[in-house]
Amino acid sequence: MPEALTFNQRIVLASRPTGAPTPENFRLERQALPDLADGQVLLKTLYLSLDPYMRGRMSDAPSYAAPVEIGEVMTGGAVSRVEHSLNPKFHAGDLVVGATGWQSHSISDGRNIMPVPSGLPSPSMALGVLGMPGMTAYMGLMDIGQPKAGETLVVAAASGAVGSVVGQVAKIKGLRVVGVAGGEKKCRYVVDELGFDACIDHKSARFAEELANACPDGIDIYYENVGGKVFDAVLPLLNPKARIPLCGLIASYNAHEAPTGPDQLPLLQRTVLTKRVRIQGFIVFDDYGDRQPEFVSAMAPWVRDGKVKFREDVVDGLENAPEAFIGLLEGRNFGKLVVRVAQAE
Repeated sequence: MPEALTFNQRIVLASRPTGAPTPENFRLERQALPDLADGQVLLKTLYLSLDPYMRGRMSDAPSYAAPVEIGEVMTGGAVSRVEHSLNPKFHAGDLVVGATGWQSHSISDGRNIMPVPSGLPSPSMALGVLGMPGMTAYMGLMDIGQPKAGETLVVAAASGAVGSVVGQVAKIKGLRVVGVAGGEKKCRYVVDELGFDACIDHKSARFAEELANACPDGIDIYYENVGGKVFDAVLPLLNPKARIPLCGLIASYNAHEAPTGPDQLPLLQRTVLTKRVRIQGFIVFDDYGDRQPEFVSAMAPWVRDGKVKFREDVVDGLENAPEAFIGLLEGRNFGKLVVRVAQAE
């Protein structure tokens, strides 16, 4: 039982954005937490994960998950340390991961948290390569993409939390891997550090041409997490029986009106039909939650052996989460974006 009041800092949704979020859509609050009841644990947040899907939760448009209500804590996964426990499954000092939200402390009954795997270089990896983004990459590629040695895979946001893992696993499986990223620095990292065969800068004026040159044998798997002009450039390059795992569309998350320009839907439908393309959307924990042990058993050794590398972009201070999140949607981050809320002692 806490000996004194625990004050919680939390960031709540102040208003729903129209288009790109602004700082005014968020509000920082301070509140005293109640004493623990039997079966509960008091958690201190160490690392908060910032991910593109959170933009959808700020909207009340129909989706696969309920929106964050006005005045509610912003949703998000975090690594926390157990400060006090009245739950026999958890002890003070334990590191856990769960969807505890944008706040410095939280109270849990233990059902929404699980232990952080031991032996990680940083506990924050439980939010990235061994967490939701890594599992999204692995399950989408392996189950929907069904990669075969010698095929060509293209993945956008290639330096990011999901794309970087997709490409490295595809290389392990013997594929030619072409990444797409924003800027020369990110592209150089993707090729030199992550081992992709090529990386195309989507900011280039000749982007579509450069992508085609990098895929002389066409594209067998396009791992879709961006949408927009990248998909437009990929579409004519798809091979017969290409597979497209679809986990995100960050290029349009801030859109609040229909895009201008030619209607691409007839071309897409014709391509899907004539080339027998398979596009499958998925929500990782809804569709593959029961396969988490399979994912961890495959990914953990690759990470430990240096076959899958992972870069984090760490921002200090919960109060800086809104600005960091706004930057994430603009592509300002370089690697998996996490907020260090408190020091891991």
